[in-house]
Amino acid sequence: MAIDDELTKNTRFLKELEHNIRVTNNRVIHQKVEPITAERMLSFADAVANLRAEYVQEAFVFADMEQGDGSGAADIDKLDTCRRRFEVARDAFIALQRAIELGYVTVNVE
Repeated sequence: MAIDDELTKNTRFLKELEHNIRVTNNRVIHQKVEPITAERMLSFADAVANLRAEYVQEAFVFADMEQGDGSGAADIDKLDTCRRRFEVARDAFIALQRAIELGYVTVNVE
């Protein structure tokens, strides 16, 4: 019985902790972020899609260039910059989706 009591206590503790983390994140995020709407989310998704397209486009530019033409390092730097911009934006979008799933953010549904 003592083990079951401890498990119940631990489960209650984790649920309370999870609730408090959710409340804290919700409060802090909403102090810093304008209300989140479907329109804003789609705008964000559009920005990520554009960065993805730029990255893919630059990858093909790199793939299609003549090897040994002397511009390799600059082209690699440009490709790397496109990759980093896309990955940072994508990761931010994923983090926002996760925050919504966890209840850290309240969305305005119209």
